[in-house]
Amino acid sequence: MFNKIIKRGHRKGSKSVSNETFVTVNHSSVANFESQPPILSPLPQPSPIIPKYEIQNLPKFSDVSSSEKLNLFIKKTQLCCVLCDFNDPSKMTREKEIKHRNLQELVKFIQSDSSKINEQMQENLMRMISINIFRALPPAFHENTGSLPDVGEPDEEDAWLEPAWPHLQLVYEILLRYIVSNGADKKIAKRYIDHTFVLKLLDLFDTEDHREREYLKMVLHRIYGRFMSHRPFIRAGINNVFYRFIFETERHNGIGELLEILGSIINGFALPMKEEHKLFLVRAMLPLHKPKCVALYHQQLTYCVVQFVEKDYELADTVIRGLLRYWPVTNCQKEVLFLGELEEVLDVTHPAEFQQCMGPLFRQIGRCLTSPHFQVAERALFLWNNEHMVDLIAQNRNLLFPLILNPLEKNLQSHWNQAVHGLTANVRRMFEEMDAHLFEECKRQYEEKEARAQELEEQRELIWKKLEAVAAGSGVMVN
Repeated sequence: MFNKIIKRGHRKGSKSVSNETFVTVNHSSVANFESQPPILSPLPQPSPIIPKYEIQNLPKFSDVSSSEKLNLFIKKTQLCCVLCDFNDPSKMTREKEIKHRNLQELVKFIQSDSSKINEQMQENLMRMISINIFRALPPAFHENTGSLPDVGEPDEEDAWLEPAWPHLQLVYEILLRYIVSNGADKKIAKRYIDHTFVLKLLDLFDTEDHREREYLKMVLHRIYGRFMSHRPFIRAGINNVFYRFIFETERHNGIGELLEILGSIINGFALPMKEEHKLFLVRAMLPLHKPKCVALYHQQLTYCVVQFVEKDYELADTVIRGLLRYWPVTNCQKEVLFLGELEEVLDVTHPAEFQQCMGPLFRQIGRCLTSPHFQVAERALFLWNNEHMVDLIAQNRNLLFPLILNPLEKNLQSHWNQAVHGLTANVRRMFEEMDAHLFEECKRQYEEKEARAQELEEQRELIWKKLEAVAAGSGVMVN
């Protein structure tokens, strides 16, 4: 609770211009799958004071000699450190235009003359970038509206958009070009793009502005690709964001974008897969199925999970049992998503791994087949359109036929939806064609079981009637 209060306090900054360059980052680690020392929060430091540079027109780079470009570059970065008030369109119109023009000049300069960026220029450039992008985020949507935190995301027309985006977009463009430029010295760049810088980037992923999250995704992915020494730290940082989301807040705007980055990272894992990566799957990736808002990032999550199974087929049993562990009980829309993900996982599952988990798996599928929610029942029946799954069932039909035939017969007898009736009949016919003798045997066992159940029900009713008669004879009122 204390962490939530601290986090909310940090986010309730105004959208207006702030003189604080950096925000305090609080990254409490639940666990570290990288076997690294825990990520400690940097000690609170007083925010540096942004110098008050006067907004004035500066010449273009093309209008000065090569010897003057260094000083002009520094002046332009200092000018762009001034933050403009975008909450009021009538304020600072001249300053906004001048800063926008200079940011465009810096983008073109870095793209064309990256080899001429020396250490002094890099220092001023990264300072300008930090002053502009690292800021306190506004309150979340549910805090502004007073709605419950688990009701869902705001509609696109209601989502908050960063008013200073015309400038921020250019700053992110500069940062992207700086990271990928071959002319910038990598050793010098690491002084500024350090662990603290990465942690602050991860904090920004919680912004409600989807445009900024797209740029953050590209920036973090480029940093991961260029600075190999940062890779374990970035993975650990993403892991900690997931932990806070799963076990504390269940509120974060950037889970989908972080999963997109991880999808590319997982695809590049070397084989045999390290134990720390498997722990990440079990401790962070699979528990992401638990939050109620899983639909917001389920597509990206499914891609990452399937990537793990494709990389190491032995993980199929772990993944399927993890899905069964977090299988929804009362959320039907979430259940439909799980069935879709299950089909994709089964599509890359080998027969040996399938045999390890097919018992509990098909007991759950049987429950889905008889679900009163027709979309769940339909989606479960659609699994038989997958040829690979049908082959796996055929190889293990002696065990699976009894588990599936009973729900199919119940559907034909009592399910209210006609579409489910039709699909059930098709699947039943498929089983009969697959092994007619086994099908008849399972059908006979089902009929015997139903007959015994009917007999027990009749006996129970008879006992109640006798009790009612006895109670009536003794003058006892029976409700």
